[in-house]
Amino acid sequence: YAMAVMNHHVCPVENWSYNVTCTEELPRPGFPKTCCTIQDIPLISKCGSFPPESCLFSLIGNVGAFMVVMVCLLRYAQVIEHSHRCWVNTSALVSGLTNAVGLVMVGNFQVDHAKSLHYVGAGVAFPAGLLFVCLQCVLTYRMAMTALDYWMAHFRVALALGAMVSLVLS
Repeated sequence: YAMAVMNHHVCPVENWSYNVTCTEELPRPGFPKTCCTIQDIPLISKCGSFPPESCLFSLIGNVGAFMVVMVCLLRYAQVIEHSHRCWVNTSALVSGLTNAVGLVMVGNFQVDHAKSLHYVGAGVAFPAGLLFVCLQCVLTYRMAMTALDYWMAHFRVALALGAMVSLVLS
């Protein structure tokens, strides 16, 4: 975000007086834009559309996808270790890996240059991630043995509901 603001690719969040039309302003190095249109609103994907911030956006997306894959594989192995070979665990692994593929697409196809691929990636990543979280809730209830395990399952359900509300409202 800071790189995008300083490179005049987006406007700062505190500039809520966006204009419909502006006169051409001369960019001042090290200072944010003062004339902001609706295209300059600092959305997450918009902040990562142009170099050099697009490089960082892609790197973060790829590292995040790698971490998702690692978490999915570790959780899959943990559930199998508790002798719970079931279709829910396999479905959770597939949905988590699908989420990682979507994250790679979001990170590597910038919204200003490959809008449809960026949105397809987001449309794959967010629902697949939500499905992964919901399936983990089911697995946590199935594996629960102690009161603390059940409290963890309840906590996961609360987090999953929060994620679902966020996805629906976004």
